Amino acid sequence: MLLDQIVEFVGSHWYLFVALFVILGLLTHNIIVGGKGSVEPLAATEMINHQDAVVIDVRPAADFAKGHIINAINVPMNGFKNQIATLTKHKPKPIIINCRSGAQSSMACSQLRKEGFEQVFNLHGGIMAWEAASLPLTRKKR
Repeated sequence: MLLDQIVEFVGSHWYLFVALFVILGLLTHNIIVGGKGSVEPLAATEMINHQDAVVIDVRPAADFAKGHIINAINVPMNGFKNQIATLTKHKPKPIIINCRSGAQSSMACSQLRKEGFEQVFNLHGGIMAWEAASLPLTRKKR
């Protein structure tokens, strides 16, 4: 009897169960692949100091001017794809991409990987995580 009620409920609300399985699939994918290619702020400082990593900030110029990681290069996301060629000189080095929260920089990382950059890392949590870790920002132009 209980099994019949469950089957009837699922049959009546099939679209909810499809949505549930899609969400579960996406969450599983995010858990498996989500952290790949990202770096925490403290690990990023290690890469900057010991591996000569290049930091690319994809925030708008006005946000960049308010404070950025020391020696970061500002390549705003709105023209990022057109400026990838200017970054080819940094191809052999590790590249850390950052934005405000880490969402836009993950798209920039994907674009660089498609262009053949191998050592590309997304700053997990972006500048917000950098500041939360009490790491320094500068307003000086490079």
